[in-house]
Amino acid sequence: MSKETWHRIIVIGVGPGGLDREQRQRISACRAVVASQRLTPLVEGLGREILPVTPLPAMLDDLAAALAGGDVAVLASGDPLFFGIGRTLIRRFGRRRIMFHPALSAVQLACARFRVPWDDMVFLSLHGREAGELAARILPYPRVMLFTDHRNTPDRVAATLLQTLEALDDRRRIDSLRLRVAENLGLADERLTSGSLAEIAASRFGPLNMLLIEQEGRFPVSGFAPGLTEAEIIHSRGLITKDEVRAVLLHRLRLPRQGVFWDVGAGSGSVSVEAARSCPDLRVLAVERRAGEQENIRANIVRHRVYNLCLVPGEAPGVLAELPDPDRIFIGGSGGRLREIIAACAGRLRPGGRLVVNAVLAATAGEAPRWLAENGLAVDIRRLQVERKEEMDRDWQKLNPITIITATI
Repeated sequence: MSKETWHRIIVIGVGPGGLDREQRQRISACRAVVASQRLTPLVEGLGREILPVTPLPAMLDDLAAALAGGDVAVLASGDPLFFGIGRTLIRRFGRRRIMFHPALSAVQLACARFRVPWDDMVFLSLHGREAGELAARILPYPRVMLFTDHRNTPDRVAATLLQTLEALDDRRRIDSLRLRVAENLGLADERLTSGSLAEIAASRFGPLNMLLIEQEGRFPVSGFAPGLTEAEIIHSRGLITKDEVRAVLLHRLRLPRQGVFWDVGAGSGSVSVEAARSCPDLRVLAVERRAGEQENIRANIVRHRVYNLCLVPGEAPGVLAELPDPDRIFIGGSGGRLREIIAACAGRLRPGGRLVVNAVLAATAGEAPRWLAENGLAVDIRRLQVERKEEMDRDWQKLNPITIITATI
């Protein structure tokens, strides 16, 4: 084993008071120190080579080169193992070469300032996330602490949530949300701000902040397993995928935990709602052209708190062009354009994806498999006949048979 193997990466968390004497001694014993532009003034007088944090790939290469000559210190804000540089360093250099000396984290400081316990909070980092994901990640939980970035600032987060909830006419949720922002924690210009979605959306904040989002009211625990009944899903005149059929459809779809799911001709959104509840990290896009059913989908999103479900108003296949490529597709309604929709969907399905067609009419059940095969998909066909008997002294009620066609790449 070479001597270089024993050179260490010393990761030092910097708290509100800067570096103490012991931390300075640790850094002075190192060959070089990695520091961000904000933390560089703390080590400029120590006579050690300073490696900038950004760009990150270059920093990791420079750190590796510096390790050949001795230990290297890395400065990080707060706790480097909590949404910090620690994970990246472990991935590149392994655990045995790294020693961590954490300081008080930004979360602990923010919660202390807000005087709230944090052992039951949900913590989310918004670094690199798209705005469309925010509502789905935040709204299912009563209390969420956010690590913001230069794009997802507190005002933009508030504006995005407000826009999402206004589009769903979810006034109850808008009124129940309260936001608190802690800026420049531990510094001379520290500032705490509280307000509603609209108030925070109209404000501006510095880049160093933590955002706490709290919702008032009860949060019933229903779990994310499928099993909603027709009575629990808002729909029009009995036009809904029946419970038993929905269960089989979800089985045939084999939904991934993450990715994109298109529900084309979503109707009331019953399949979308079940998919969104079952897979909260899955992005569910319900495509529906009829205004009445669009309202049902919006109401079901609010009722079941499935903010990872997004209504896409419009008619397929045209509206599909603007959507991200799907991992799964369900075609429940086609408006007489099933062949065109299948062609558009087959060309967009990601590798390993699945496409399921629900056929009520005999003509559709006969033609859909052929159209799927024409587009290079392997086809599996199942026919489902459901009979119900809700009371012992009643006769069996036969529902219309359904053909479920599954196509894979």
